[in-house]
Amino acid sequence: MREERQRLDKWLWFARFAKTRTLAAKMVTSGYVRLNGQRTDNAAKAVAVGDVVTIALPRATLVVRIDGLGQRRGPATEARLLYLDLSQDNGALVSDPDNR
Repeated sequence: MREERQRLDKWLWFARFAKTRTLAAKMVTSGYVRLNGQRTDNAAKAVAVGDVVTIALPRATLVVRIDGLGQRRGPATEARLLYLDLSQDNGALVSDPDNR
């Protein structure tokens, strides 16, 4: 694979959206991940900087833009640099009364 591209399951694992690479692959093959708005069931699909990944989790749906390709699965602070969260709710579970 070219240097500026990386497997989707590997990127999800590096960015800490899955505990293991196997679980990341299962997320993709089970249909919980979209790449640039298109559902993909191929864990080996190549991703690049600028791609938008949508991840359906049990209690939230995350939309992130890839800002970097990881070289390893590092600490959470390092993983957070790999993406920009585009989710509208930003993971808030309780509504803010000021935004009504």
